[in-house]
Amino acid sequence: MNRVLDINNLRVSFKQDGQLIPAVKGVSFHVGEGETVAIVGESGSGKSVSALSTVALLPDSAQIEGSVRYLNTEMTTADDAELRRVRGNDISFIFQEPMTSLNPLHTIEKQLGESLSLHQGLDGSAARIRIIELLERVGIHDAESRLNSYPHQLSGGQRQRVMIAMALANKPDLLIADEPTTALDVTIEAQILKLLADLKTSENMSLLFITHDLGVVRKIADRVYVMQHGEVVEEGITADIFANPQHPYTQTLLAAEPTGTPDPVPDDAVEVVSADGLKIWFPIQQGLLRRTVGHVKAVNNATLSVRQGETLGIVGESGSGKTTLALAMMRLIASEGPVAFFSDRIDQLNAKELRKLRRDMQIVFQDPYGSLSPRMSAFQIIAEGLGVHGMDRDRAPRDMVAEIMEEVGLDPATMDRYPHEFSGGQRQRIAIARAMILRPKLVVLDEPTSALDMTVQVQIVDLLRNLQQKYGLAYLFISHDLRVVRAVSHKVIVMKRGDVVEYGPSAQIFDAPETDYTKELLAAAFG
Repeated sequence: MNRVLDINNLRVSFKQDGQLIPAVKGVSFHVGEGETVAIVGESGSGKSVSALSTVALLPDSAQIEGSVRYLNTEMTTADDAELRRVRGNDISFIFQEPMTSLNPLHTIEKQLGESLSLHQGLDGSAARIRIIELLERVGIHDAESRLNSYPHQLSGGQRQRVMIAMALANKPDLLIADEPTTALDVTIEAQILKLLADLKTSENMSLLFITHDLGVVRKIADRVYVMQHGEVVEEGITADIFANPQHPYTQTLLAAEPTGTPDPVPDDAVEVVSADGLKIWFPIQQGLLRRTVGHVKAVNNATLSVRQGETLGIVGESGSGKTTLALAMMRLIASEGPVAFFSDRIDQLNAKELRKLRRDMQIVFQDPYGSLSPRMSAFQIIAEGLGVHGMDRDRAPRDMVAEIMEEVGLDPATMDRYPHEFSGGQRQRIAIARAMILRPKLVVLDEPTSALDMTVQVQIVDLLRNLQQKYGLAYLFISHDLRVVRAVSHKVIVMKRGDVVEYGPSAQIFDAPETDYTKELLAAAFG
């Protein structure tokens, strides 16, 4: 098999404060014609740095040694003209978060057209025909009507399909996909993986797939390289690696899956929050007088309850109403229908009356880097709520922050550091500490593990279980990762386009699903 990409003894270091920090330490791997190769490992293992070095996309602070050969061309010594010819033409990239890769100010047609104009000289109607063809090829329905859409007007799955279309525009020999499914729902992930596999075959191209999710690797890769601390610690045929992993780190990765079930809820547990026939419709307004011409039916007729020490998992695809439902339960958005907190109606309270309850209702978001202020230290972030709710009068805030940091598995000595000085898992622990220091009764967890490495996911799930058991917390746990939901949830709500299509005990939902949609979700997650 001819090699499209051949990397030998690659070393990458970054200049920082007058020192060279090694990121990749003598890595060698190759990708053959028509082959799918996966590189797996946790954050900081050097996966993405190795991939970006193939076409010199690393910053000026990077120092590269070793050999990177694309076909017969040595890329480490290639001039700018050669690099421009190869980038996006012979070697294309798909990145993890399309919203940061797509220009929010340009339409989909303009962004695809730029690549076609630059590399193929296509303009006008010829470019438009090719763009529609590409969008249809990657599964964008009614592609012509989407040409004038901006990225924010597309769903996550649609944006990722546009990114794939851009990568395929110039028929590359090698497609490098860097965590392309991490932020997607399980059904959308399955569709994207199938799409990439089909395109690889039909376009006769090679695929280098970078991920921390071994479940994805099993589905798509012919061979796999496992990286840790900048080094390849194991390599081989995918089936062999999964059947008989040799390196302890590979064994740890394969075993890193949230397992078990949550502790049972006592029969006499008090109901914390409930809703009966909850409805959330957003008006669609048009014209100068903003006349209502219709509604976006975000949530229809949702009935649920959560007790002390109980977790209600909320699952469904993007746009199904999961987060909207949770925000309404916390009274952060308006809704119709009774909502009760410890049996008291709260759906008709005003902002001042609700302020008294805010300490008891907390939320932890998906992306800790986005939800933590980069200008505030860990201490300031965690302690902020103490002052707001008058909890800093009896004890020193630093003592309270140190206590909660220890409880969530953080070193109190790091409380004066800033978010960028922590890993992803540590940042999520800070976000959890910020919520838990107030000793809430209800916590909404909105995709709290989806952006984390598999081993870190297991740690966060264990932490959340322990905190729930210790303090009798009620959780609303929103996630598209059904493996995590099964491990933490007592009950599960399955949502689709605003409707609750199934609701019941976790064991019933996972072992004996009643609706076709639930079966489809489970097949995508566990199949």
